[in-house]
Amino acid sequence: MAGNTQMNENERGVFSIHGVTGMLIATVLLLSILGALTFFGIVSQHSEATNYYKINQDLNAVKFNSSDNNKHYELVK
Repeated sequence: MAGNTQMNENERGVFSIHGVTGMLIATVLLLSILGALTFFGIVSQHSEATNYYKINQDLNAVKFNSSDNNKHYELVK
């Protein structure tokens, strides 16, 4: 009662979505996602690398995880 596990010649699909075509689609999709994330990461890094700031107060006033840390610097345009 295990069922018919043999495949007929007309049911076998090398280029089905589970075969070579599926592997190629998955590879292209993953490489596209990798390329997009890399591009947006480089653009973000470039924009933040040229975003200079000036410290207003003493550095000892800056706390580790405080919401008041944004008061200690200002962006230079």
